Amino acid sequence: MSEAEELLTTPAEWDLPPERHRHFKDVLMQQIDQDRNLSVKTPGRPPARRRFARPAVLVPLASAALAGALLVTLSVDGSAPTTGSALSATAAGASVTLNRIATAAMASDAIRVRDDQFVYVRELERSNKGSFSGPVRLGALHTEEHWTAQDPGPLRVTGWLRSSGKDAIMPDRLIPIETTDAVPAGVYHPTYRWLAALPTDPDALLRRLREEARPVEGESRDQAVFSLIGDLISGTVMPPANAAAFYRAAAMLPGVREIPDAVDAAGRHGIAITLDDTGFATRDEWIFDKGTLALLGSRYYVTDPDRGITKETLSGTSAVMETAVVDAKGEVPARAASR
Repeated sequence: MSEAEELLTTPAEWDLPPERHRHFKDVLMQQIDQDRNLSVKTPGRPPARRRFARPAVLVPLASAALAGALLVTLSVDGSAPTTGSALSATAAGASVTLNRIATAAMASDAIRVRDDQFVYVRELERSNKGSFSGPVRLGALHTEEHWTAQDPGPLRVTGWLRSSGKDAIMPDRLIPIETTDAVPAGVYHPTYRWLAALPTDPDALLRRLREEARPVEGESRDQAVFSLIGDLISGTVMPPANAAAFYRAAAMLPGVREIPDAVDAAGRHGIAITLDDTGFATRDEWIFDKGTLALLGSRYYVTDPDRGITKETLSGTSAVMETAVVDAKGEVPARAASR
């Protein structure tokens, strides 16, 4: 069995949720290219996102995946590390902003989702196309469409993926997101019904997420929780009260801070929320519209001296363009039905 086949089909106890599979497409695509087999086998349970452990003296960074049409290496915002009272101020600002976002989410319209339907998400993405052991090389902007099954299962196929455009993985093919073992509704198969049953009290929700999160080597539990929240808020539909609870739970994580201006993959400017974990090599940002406070997209950064990446480097970016509920996999919603 080739290395690509192993990545696509071998389960492991540290496998991450299907919603995080997009963080590995660059790796899988490179391996598939090397195997010269673009007819591709049915994807198995997605491999764990590789994180790069590093000394705490280095600046943290992003979760590996999406990225841009340029080769770039840059620091997050060009500013010096935040310490002391400045750190307290940025943490307080992040908490206030997250609670404002929670209030906006609470005021949004509720969308009912049946168990026989699919949550559809269309994103613009830029991914790392460089060697997995070398510097980051950002690929072209392309489109990703995801259909997440709402059937509580257990299911082996929890959703479907279709990419299009230059540097897309297996362009225009509808690819199943498949696991070796059937997965019931939960963190690894997040359905509307499951999300609606989660606690809406932020303290209780945070306790639940800390139990559910599975940190990888070198990652703190709070960082794993932050990444898990990011996956759930960007790839699902849930009741307003639950969405608000996720944001309020994130506000309670130590190390969250606000970035006043960030740009998503579509070029839209917004406010970003991130979590600094100085003992870890990756860092994620969630980007929100400055006016409506709706989620726009994400950015991902990485630091890995072993790959010659000594400065925090943009490794990927995304933009959520459309979220809707549809009746079948592969169905594209009418624009009026999207949100």
